[in-house]
Amino acid sequence: MPFPLSLEGKVALITGGSRGIGAATVRAFVAAGAKVLFNYQNSKAAANALVEECGKEHCAAVACDLSGLETAKDLVTETVKRFGRLDILVANHGIWPPKDAPVNELTDTQWRGTVAVNLDSVFSLVRHAVAQMKKQKSLQSGSGGHIVLVSSTAGQRGEAFHVDYAATKGALISMVKGLSTELAPDGIYVNCVAPGWVNTDMSIPALNDPKTRDSIFATIPIGRVGKPEEIAAPILFLCTEHAGFITGEVFNVNGGAVLVG
Repeated sequence: MPFPLSLEGKVALITGGSRGIGAATVRAFVAAGAKVLFNYQNSKAAANALVEECGKEHCAAVACDLSGLETAKDLVTETVKRFGRLDILVANHGIWPPKDAPVNELTDTQWRGTVAVNLDSVFSLVRHAVAQMKKQKSLQSGSGGHIVLVSSTAGQRGEAFHVDYAATKGALISMVKGLSTELAPDGIYVNCVAPGWVNTDMSIPALNDPKTRDSIFATIPIGRVGKPEEIAAPILFLCTEHAGFITGEVFNVNGGAVLVG
């Protein structure tokens, strides 16, 4: 018997959707029947190509710099303007400064920049997305919604020389734990997917560096890095009816790395 992961009739906002995990998630959601709006910052050509691939009737891209509290509301508003509602938020965007920075050398500028993108903007997105989901429910045009925040193994076990990244990703996990109980009465599910090393533009410099590649692979029991599609599939699952009894969870997708790091 078929066991489809369907999002038919749903509207999703996916951040950082032009490349990597985000692009794979956009493709998966459209294939499952959702209409998707995603944002990009610099990758206009890749974003336009993805919209053409998925079909303009199903997918739209908006240039938006998510580096603080200010722009999230506009992104939520644009999603509703394009597709009439908002049922799903996937906060996938983020930065990982690739250069090692001992904590005593970490600059205020880097700390504030990482926090602005990885934490502040996610909080703002959640705030405005939840307001829209509650509004839909009060108008009897919605039954709640789904929120998936993309964290990291670094958010659970830390990462030496990247305290800014680890701190922000750990904060997302705490956010999920609190919001899941707060929003459950509203029918809003809040979960987290925590990837390990994935073959994306953000991690390519480290994966291609002979000094770091071997040490990275040594921490992954499966013996390879992940594919973007292998992260997109769990994100999709958590937004379907088949995950109807799951909220407040951290879904580890890291080849077992979180167990041995």
